[in-house]
Amino acid sequence: MKRIALLGMPNTGKSTLFNRISGASARVGNWPGITVDLMSAKILIGGHIAELIDLPGIYDLHGFSDDEQVVRHFLANNAVDLVIVLLNSSQIDRQLSLVLQIKKLNLPAVLALNMADEAKQSGITIDTNSLAKDLQMPVMQISAKYGDGLPKAIQAATQIINQNNPASDPQLISKLLEDDNQIEHEMESLIQHHVQIPATLTDNTTDKIDQILLHKWFGLPIFFAAMFVLFQFIFTAGKPLQDGLAWLLALVRSSLLEPLFTSSPAWLHGLMLDGIYNGVATVAAFVPIIVLFFLVMSMVEDSGYLSRAAFLMDALMAKMGLDGRGFVMMLMGFGCNVPALMGTRIMRSRPMRLLTMLVIPLSLCSARLQVFIFMITALFTAKQAPIILFSLYVMSFFTMFLTAVLFQGRYKNSEPFILELPPYRFPTARQIILRGWQEVKHFLIRASKFIVIGVVLVWALTNFPSNVPPASIGTFAGQIGALFAPLLDPLGINNQLAIALIFGFVAKEIVVGALAVIYGLQGDALMAQMATQIDWVQAMSFMLFTLIYTPCLSTIATLKSESKSSAFMWLSIAWSLALAWVVSFIFYQSARWLGY
Repeated sequence: MKRIALLGMPNTGKSTLFNRISGASARVGNWPGITVDLMSAKILIGGHIAELIDLPGIYDLHGFSDDEQVVRHFLANNAVDLVIVLLNSSQIDRQLSLVLQIKKLNLPAVLALNMADEAKQSGITIDTNSLAKDLQMPVMQISAKYGDGLPKAIQAATQIINQNNPASDPQLISKLLEDDNQIEHEMESLIQHHVQIPATLTDNTTDKIDQILLHKWFGLPIFFAAMFVLFQFIFTAGKPLQDGLAWLLALVRSSLLEPLFTSSPAWLHGLMLDGIYNGVATVAAFVPIIVLFFLVMSMVEDSGYLSRAAFLMDALMAKMGLDGRGFVMMLMGFGCNVPALMGTRIMRSRPMRLLTMLVIPLSLCSARLQVFIFMITALFTAKQAPIILFSLYVMSFFTMFLTAVLFQGRYKNSEPFILELPPYRFPTARQIILRGWQEVKHFLIRASKFIVIGVVLVWALTNFPSNVPPASIGTFAGQIGALFAPLLDPLGINNQLAIALIFGFVAKEIVVGALAVIYGLQGDALMAQMATQIDWVQAMSFMLFTLIYTPCLSTIATLKSESKSSAFMWLSIAWSLALAWVVSFIFYQSARWLGY
């Protein structure tokens, strides 16, 4: 099988090109370092089945950071039939050195100059034909975002693949450091002869917007106000979709499943309907809001605004021992903690990485978001909902900042912060749809792995022994809840909520499904029952605990693998549990003392 490596500097559109060529749903974002692991996909090119590998974004092959070492290790230990080097056309004067390094390795390569539309708007012209002659490799301008120029690039890649060029000598990588001065002079010569860059770029729209959004006084208030408006939009637009799906799922149960299992044994009827279906359907009803959330966030991410948020937050983050990149990883954690933890590889300082990894699990991830949307919908009005959700995001930031302040002495850092601010961009409909589908697929995969197994276990615990009423204190679940009652009663968390929290250790998606199984209800009936069982103070205390306490097993496993330390993993678990208990205790007892 042929092997094609996709290589480029951070924020050049590699993942976008990867998706465009392969049709895969690689994560696409508009900030440096978004690709943090080796992603691959099988493609058909030139009559060959080839493996397309999306390598982490790097600035050169020296190998100082973890990502650079990953790329060096890959090139040194794997035969590569073609390297597609992707550069930003509007920044070719700073990025051409990477191409020259690849050339020194004698690797068969194609140079794709991405974002040709932005270069044209900036008045930059590149003579690709003459540049190709000097580099002795095909050079073409493309737009991975829109697909312009891509057929010619694929055609050039096909011709090279069919030539069966021999693989390069891995030993050449170790000699690159000796050629730095020569590469610098060669790059200057190529830019001088083949690229025309105006003294002042013609498109200053980005600068005008940044004067407002990066204002030292108004920048951060604007950012948080924009996030609040987005939450308001998501709830307003998502509620009808959520209600429609919940109605459809209830109809499927009453019209199809109940008649189907009417004559089944009582245990099977309970397992299939009150267990599996109620649990999965309750979680599934909130998928429209989750998808809408990520569709909106994908537009914010790809616009370049989150990189500005990192820049704005750098001064504040520095006082906590972090930097702007850490803030970006926190924002990534709002999607999923796992890729955010892996994204810390772009940090060369190990203390910085560890401190950032310690705070990321406190991000309000999409799995926790499902729990909060359920509780907020059940206990709060439509006007209160966006405010409550926004307050949980604020609390998430507060716990992350508090953790960083308390542990910065343990993980001291001296690495300077460098972050490139990309121009503002508008994502295409294709990118938005891919991101939405990615989240749906992620939910379906986790549903098949965790939610079904989780709700089956909850059903068994709440229905056995069979000689006691379901979900009563006599069941296994009731006994477990009673065991934890001395710890959770001061937080206003009852036995039923305690059982859901225990299963939340595996995956937070199970929490809502577990509640559906425990109460034997789904949809509006479950929400109505919840509203009679607990008040808003208990609900808020439960959500605060869910927000802060131990992340899912996938996140814990990633913490261990990325930190290469079991002690660090246990520190993260112990700290999050202790912090969750203290925060919920303070809130619940204070609210009761005030008479709520």
